[in-house]
Amino acid sequence: MMSLLHASFRRLRFASAFLVLAAAMQPLHGATIEQLRMTGTVSSSDWEAYRSRFVEDNGRVVDNANGNISHSEGQGYGLLLAYAAGDRRTFEKIWTFTLTEFLIRDDGLSVWKWDPSARPRVSDPNNATDGDILIAYALAKAGVLWNEPRYTAAAQKLAKAIGKNAFLRTGGSTLLLPASSGFGEDDRTDGPVINLSYWIFEAFPTLAALAPEYDWAGVARSGLSLLRQATSGRTNLPADWISVRNRLQTQPAEGFPPEFGYNSLRIPLYLLRAGMTNVEWLRTLNQRWSANNEGVAVVNVLTGAVRERLTDQGYVALSAVLSCALDGTPVPQALKEFKPQLYYPSTLYLLSMSLIGEKYPQCL
Repeated sequence: MMSLLHASFRRLRFASAFLVLAAAMQPLHGATIEQLRMTGTVSSSDWEAYRSRFVEDNGRVVDNANGNISHSEGQGYGLLLAYAAGDRRTFEKIWTFTLTEFLIRDDGLSVWKWDPSARPRVSDPNNATDGDILIAYALAKAGVLWNEPRYTAAAQKLAKAIGKNAFLRTGGSTLLLPASSGFGEDDRTDGPVINLSYWIFEAFPTLAALAPEYDWAGVARSGLSLLRQATSGRTNLPADWISVRNRLQTQPAEGFPPEFGYNSLRIPLYLLRAGMTNVEWLRTLNQRWSANNEGVAVVNVLTGAVRERLTDQGYVALSAVLSCALDGTPVPQALKEFKPQLYYPSTLYLLSMSLIGEKYPQCL
């Protein structure tokens, strides 16, 4: 009986989290400037440290830990952070590079990988849906705040392309595929395969206003439902890549390490940035990250074995923002000065610390 009550409580907590997101599903047009601000603002000094290290003068955002390639995710994050820093000049540079080098597919989506050492530079023309969402979201916000119709039109075009090519209606749910090809029921024996870190919840209300003919609310619901399933196992951690072929029991996808890794560690940040602090799993994760000196780590979701502990300040900031949002825990002194080294954790740092600065200044 107690296990049934606990399961019911978990469902209620996830359901109430969706109500928070649903309340944000308001029309984009006619909203106030304050309502259009993205969660968190980035200080000019932190942004300059990031921009000078990872953004080339032509607007290419460089992943310096991954062979100096660029990808749609990085371009999207770059747009998001330039907007949050109020740097319209750099925003335009990043957008111009994205438009000319990434948005070259016939379906309106972005290619995901651009390699300066490859010929042609686009070494993988498939899209990455999280990158597309980030780009569209940043463009939509910038278009309204800076009164730039070009950005708004591009955001709407991309939002419609995402809905048309990356939404999968199956089993009564609307799923978000990681790409337009390669992850569906016809592409893999264990398909569909999803990645829960691609659910960027804060973006869905904005994109729903631009492409209301697609089921963004259904995508949000499926993300929360799948997260509940994927965190109900031994470790309470979701794998980066998950097979949902069996709707009643998710499992790690074939061909990928069964790990809570560099992808999934973004999930709590996306939930917090969307205001969804009442997802019960966040408390479970906070206890794990805070206890036994484990911290943020790459973990085998089947065995619980820790493969790698992540100590860059960007990863530590993920734990700090979680503890702050849930318990009011002060931010460690070591996090108060930005020291960018690698693109990905530096991005997570700015997204985390800007959230703390706006929503939880008492933690600073």
